[in-house]
Amino acid sequence: MKRNDMGDIPHNIRKVAFYLLSLLVILFVYLSYIQVVESNFLGSHPLNRRNAEATHHVENGMIIDKNGEKLAYSKKNGDSFKREYPYAAITANVVGYDSFKYGSTGIESTFNNYLTGMNNQLRHLGAISHLFSNQPGNNVLLTIDAKIQEAAYRELGENRGAIVVIVPRTGAILAMVSKPSFNPNTLDQQWEQISSASTSPLLNRATQGLYPPGSVIKVMMADAALSEKITDMNTTIHCEGALTVPPDYILEESGHVAHGNLNLEQALAVSCNVTFGTLALKLGDNKMAKTFDRYGFKRPIGSELQEVESYLPDINSLANGDLAQLGIGQGSLLVTPLRMAMLVSTFANKGIIMKPYIVNRITDFNGQTIKEFKPEEWLTPTSSQLADIISNMMVTVVNKGTGSGARLAGIKVAGKTGTAENAHGASHAWFIGFAPADNPEVAIAVIVENAGSGGSIAAPIAGRILALALH
Repeated sequence: MKRNDMGDIPHNIRKVAFYLLSLLVILFVYLSYIQVVESNFLGSHPLNRRNAEATHHVENGMIIDKNGEKLAYSKKNGDSFKREYPYAAITANVVGYDSFKYGSTGIESTFNNYLTGMNNQLRHLGAISHLFSNQPGNNVLLTIDAKIQEAAYRELGENRGAIVVIVPRTGAILAMVSKPSFNPNTLDQQWEQISSASTSPLLNRATQGLYPPGSVIKVMMADAALSEKITDMNTTIHCEGALTVPPDYILEESGHVAHGNLNLEQALAVSCNVTFGTLALKLGDNKMAKTFDRYGFKRPIGSELQEVESYLPDINSLANGDLAQLGIGQGSLLVTPLRMAMLVSTFANKGIIMKPYIVNRITDFNGQTIKEFKPEEWLTPTSSQLADIISNMMVTVVNKGTGSGARLAGIKVAGKTGTAENAHGASHAWFIGFAPADNPEVAIAVIVENAGSGGSIAAPIAGRILALALH
């Protein structure tokens, strides 16, 4: 062996030692990051099997409606606990489920840290923290009213669809129904059937279902036309039953009805496509894009409600025919029922959209409040004056127009119907509205899939739910 080869051995040993030390330092930093930064996330993740195993031996906190009704609680089952859901399918898409085999969803997932009691000072230890305490988890008190939730679920009957009931002044959600649903009490036994069903019962249609809004979007278009001074309350547009849009598109009126000369209020009452297609073209792509931006269609509302993002086309690249379609809520625009409840709440709340929320507060096992959620202003897309004008026009829709099915004796109702065409079957029936119109307490969005006319199907459903919510 050459002398200089012998001399390289100490050098190589130092090099290897340096590399090994570097790897140990990296491993130490990574483990520290996991323990300090990611511990809460990983410890409470619904797919963390060790945590799931540990928490099934701990009495998770209850999920309770605004009036004290239990929506979920833990029941002793041998050496462990099993979650019970008294309202079964009625609240399943809000409350969610907690399964050792299939993880958790809904409130059970989003507020798992609190329900399991892992929000305490030992939470960085993950499942091991339960060795130091056998106290039950915390209770999550919702804004949901079980009576309204049950009524809304019943009103959808055998139809697919969703209903959102919200307090416009606060953003508190009183009901959030999705149908078809599933029974979380028998989820493990029926998982194969539920997860493979073509009707998607695990999908929360209220926050994750995307639909063309159809004519309910016209209330926003009316606001845009007035705020951008494209029209006023006296200007009329002539409807001959169809609107020819160069070079080769024709926007037809429902039933090919020729409405004649209509001002904005009259056009909203009869849901005139020609009027709102014309207004969309006059607004143009820039002002149309500005309108959707003002109302926050591409802005997330936070993770609590797990809402999917609305699908908004690239408005600045739309042809004139597509722009006219957008003005009547058709084309490629897709929204959630929750967004439409937020939209109508704008006009019920003097132009302010409150951030929607579903959890009121969290209490420990002794009933002491440890976290409270308060109303929060989200956006102000229009003025109080314009909001009042749109509200009054929506009253006309119910009193003299397509929304007559939502009328209530002795209570003034504001609303808008929609019949949204879709490429996969019969039209969807929509209704959005609020009551009492002169002092709004409750707002609602109803969609009934493939049911046809919003005026004949969705409006009466909304009227009955509003009546219950107000009494």
